[in-house]
Amino acid sequence: MPKGVNGLDVDLSTAIFDLDGTVYLGDALLPGARRLIQTLRDTGVRTVFCSNNPTRSPVTYADKLTGLGIPTDVDDVFTSLNSTVRWVSTTMPGARVFPIGEQPLVDALTRAGVSICDDPARIDLVISSYDRTFDYRKLQIAFDALWFHRRARLVATNPDRFCPFPGGRGEPDAACITAAITAGTGIECEAVFGKPERGLFDIIAQATGLDPSRTVMFGDRLYTDISFARRHDMIGALVLTGETDRDMLAAAPPELRPDIVLDRIDDLLELIRRPAEASS
Repeated sequence: MPKGVNGLDVDLSTAIFDLDGTVYLGDALLPGARRLIQTLRDTGVRTVFCSNNPTRSPVTYADKLTGLGIPTDVDDVFTSLNSTVRWVSTTMPGARVFPIGEQPLVDALTRAGVSICDDPARIDLVISSYDRTFDYRKLQIAFDALWFHRRARLVATNPDRFCPFPGGRGEPDAACITAAITAGTGIECEAVFGKPERGLFDIIAQATGLDPSRTVMFGDRLYTDISFARRHDMIGALVLTGETDRDMLAAAPPELRPDIVLDRIDDLLELIRRPAEASS
């Protein structure tokens, strides 16, 4: 494991990057992001990207990164959409699903053969998600399916409270919508996908063959990114360019403490023990 400011005492094989607040903010790359990613790639480290944001598809993310100067293949992008669809397909095959979410979530479910339904008397599963089109109609359908008909289950794509914007602003994310549904129905969300849950880690591990002990997870959030690293035995690198500041870090419980804290993401280059150094 890394030794904090004393150096990263491991030869990295894989780097997983959160996106919003870690690699970029809004439509601008964060300082050092391109430099770090290119340097890691040049030294043979596999770089992949992982986001809890279900309002964009992996294709959209790959295109955005490429447009920002970080060429990215769609197969190197993993999101909460991947783990949500996988759970629905394996745990509730044949279920009629009401997704409270934006079009990428609906499209991903439809491509997987999931039946989309907005009839509360027939809905088997309500999926709560980051949805900027959320309205009273959607809340009413979820309420009727969960509380009045007492037949549906409630899950959520991701646990994020807000999505960060440039200038310190943000907008309500999936956790706010889930809370509204639970407040009205009394039904608790039984499963949440995306970071830090196991389902998304398994998808990434299966695709990359990563060794957790040689993998660093970069992120700006303690309860998603750093928890993801800690739960799955990866190295957790907290970047202070998004949600978390030093006061929040100081108040964090032990299970959410990162292994490394970076003011800017390319500060990691000062800590890496390169293969040539390790063998000298």
